[in-house]
Amino acid sequence: MLTELRISGLGVIDEAVADFSPGLSVLTGETGAGKTMVVTGLRLLAGGRADPGRVRRGSDKALVEGRFDLSTAATINDDDRRELDELLDESDADRDEDGSVIAVRRVGADGRSRARLGGRSVPAGTLGRFCAPLLAVHGQNDQLRLLRSDHQRDAVDTHGGDEARDALAAYRQTYRQWREAEASLAERTGRARELAREADLLKMGLEEIDALAPQAGEEAELDALIRRLTDSEELREVAGSAHEALTGDGESTEPMVGVLDQLRQRLAGTDDPALDPIATSIGQAVAALGDAATELGLYLAELPEDAADLDSAQERRHDLRALTRKYGTDVDDVISWAEKARHRLTEVDTSDSAVAELEATVARLAAELSDRGDTLTKIRRTAGADLAERVSAELSKLSMGGSRLAVNVVRNGEGLDGASESGLDEVSLELEGPSGSVPLGKGASGGELSRVMLALEVVLAERSGGGTLVFDEVDAGVGGRAALSIGKRLARLARTHQVIAVTHLAQVAAYADTHLVVHKDSDADAGDTVVSGVRAVADADRVTELARMLAGMEDTDTGLAHARELLDTAQKQKSQAQVDR
Repeated sequence: MLTELRISGLGVIDEAVADFSPGLSVLTGETGAGKTMVVTGLRLLAGGRADPGRVRRGSDKALVEGRFDLSTAATINDDDRRELDELLDESDADRDEDGSVIAVRRVGADGRSRARLGGRSVPAGTLGRFCAPLLAVHGQNDQLRLLRSDHQRDAVDTHGGDEARDALAAYRQTYRQWREAEASLAERTGRARELAREADLLKMGLEEIDALAPQAGEEAELDALIRRLTDSEELREVAGSAHEALTGDGESTEPMVGVLDQLRQRLAGTDDPALDPIATSIGQAVAALGDAATELGLYLAELPEDAADLDSAQERRHDLRALTRKYGTDVDDVISWAEKARHRLTEVDTSDSAVAELEATVARLAAELSDRGDTLTKIRRTAGADLAERVSAELSKLSMGGSRLAVNVVRNGEGLDGASESGLDEVSLELEGPSGSVPLGKGASGGELSRVMLALEVVLAERSGGGTLVFDEVDAGVGGRAALSIGKRLARLARTHQVIAVTHLAQVAAYADTHLVVHKDSDADAGDTVVSGVRAVADADRVTELARMLAGMEDTDTGLAHARELLDTAQKQKSQAQVDR
């Protein structure tokens, strides 16, 4: 849930702070006061494009800061919460003690954009990922997106719930496998001669590598062996002298170990306890020298004497270097090349048996894709029919009783000719009226589109978790009874979501749980209009604002009485749970 929004230097807004509560919050104010800048700020938080033209004249930057309370259980579902936790961990973002997270977007007058999440710098796209499950902004541009086929299909799939989501995921997995298999088959049959030449080269390389069978780290071992063999005489002399000195194997050499052991025995045989620790230390030295003598003996025994060993090691090293000149910088690279070559051979095998096996795989995946596509189409048709029925019922309550929504799910082409990653069908929404059925948008006014969008949100909210829905003048082009109906629908939507609506209609604002007014003051010195802030209104102040919205009647008793009656009626309907279901 969005609990607080701070804006500075954005459009006509100098400084503004808005506190939001659960339920329905409305933003009202005179034309030019900056109501839509609040929506613009939320779009920036959601990762929207940074437009330096939005920076307030005279400011070097625009700053938007939003505080999101993630502790509210109804705000997001478990899957979204898990994804948000992972995103915050990846970004090393901090949470406040109350569980809230602060998101910040900065847009410079020079066009540079910065984003922060939980006190950490992040890409703007990360803010978009963070806000995706938390915030959905609907305005005129969003209504235009509703006209796109992919967004209409997404609406139907959302209404289809887990069944549609699982069916689509299964279909997409098979679709990708089918496309990969088809591409591989096309490559093998269309480039058979070229692939055969590639296969021959790969086989020659593998035969050369397999003949030597290089081992990881072998180069270093060979280099060490060659150095030892090259210096074997000197090493034997040094190690042998040390061994003789310790053991006394030489004719004129008294063993060092024996001398020290005799000294230890003489010290230990005295009656002076002060010499005992010294005797012990010498004993430890005797033991260590004994171990060293043993190791020197083993070293001398293993030290190669045959010059042929040196020739063999140098020849092996030469052969390995020949491989590295062709297949990598070292033996490890050669081994890696061989592994990749073996895998590539399975891909370029153009033998009749390999092609036949791949053709069978393509056929199997095509049949599986067709079945999963049919299943997805059936689910969409069922979900589409139910969605159309529910949205049509909502439209009748939004003073569009003569119109119905129709959802068409049509197979796209024959067989798999029209297959795409989204299915085998096309989904379209149409508005049926007295004059016939037309695609959504071609026969609907802006106000009708707004109401269709609102009706869709109300219905889709039944299948989705909580979140914050923002509507920018969803009541554009309507009035009278239709405006009251929109207020009721927004209030109903606010039972499961936090709803923020920018409105110019008192009939809508009267249903709000929280009423915020964006007010403007004139700066005579600058000759400019600035916004000093956003204030919450209640009781008499709220009645006055509603009266102003009713054709500027805040200074008349009649206007105030009308506004008070409108507010009392709306609030009474809400308190008595009489908002239309």
